[in-house]
Amino acid sequence: MKLFFCSLFIVLLLLQYCSLPATPQEVENEREFDYNHHGEIGPHRWGEIKPEWSACNHGSMQSPIDLLNERVEVVPHLGRIHRDYKPSNATIRNRGHDIMLKWVDGAGTLEINGTEYVLQQCHWHSPSEHTINGKSFDLEAHLVHESPEGKVAVIGIMYTIGRPDTFLSSIIDHLSVVTDNEEHEEVIGVVNPRDIKLGSRKYYRYIGSLTVPPCTENVIWTMVRKVRTVTREQVRLLRVAIHDESDSNARPLQPINKRPVQLYRPSEN
Repeated sequence: MKLFFCSLFIVLLLLQYCSLPATPQEVENEREFDYNHHGEIGPHRWGEIKPEWSACNHGSMQSPIDLLNERVEVVPHLGRIHRDYKPSNATIRNRGHDIMLKWVDGAGTLEINGTEYVLQQCHWHSPSEHTINGKSFDLEAHLVHESPEGKVAVIGIMYTIGRPDTFLSSIIDHLSVVTDNEEHEEVIGVVNPRDIKLGSRKYYRYIGSLTVPPCTENVIWTMVRKVRTVTREQVRLLRVAIHDESDSNARPLQPINKRPVQLYRPSEN
């Protein structure tokens, strides 16, 4: 019965989400805020910088969150992640606090509850923004998708130090071109998003927000359960390319506010 009501609540949230007007995307110029926790434009002040960023301070469904086992409901019927990605022309850009790889015309779709979300871009945060049972990891990738109606869905992948990530290895040479250069958008040719490996069919699902201003809510989050590996040098190169005088671009954890968090785990049957 508890599982039934939890699943019903998720469905109702998704139905409410689908009826909302189009939502604004992440800011393109990130120099208007920073990650200095004691600064005037740090994470605890984002909601005061612009009226349209007020959700950063006053929203009730903010991200990231701690994916705590005690809060998670295992739901086998969520089904696998339905991705229909395709190779597409891409550019790479230094946004001020992160490196963004953007597919010019989209790179295929992610399907959730009958809605298709087009893959627009991916970027990286270090250390990870989400945590699992209070444990933070070394890197987190966000694959950002948008529906024709402007709704947002993000796939998050966390990494710990270990073997090289092959996708990052394939684009690392382009980082030098955008290092310290926020004006330049480097064309890097055709990039296949399927080269960004998930490595597991298990994932967490919850309703949250963008983790950068304007912190728009009603974002569908899919956090891959498996923690993949990346080298310390790959993480360092992503940070060095930005040169924003910070050793982190991770937003602090946000209150969960009794939101349901589901875990898809394939049935053994």
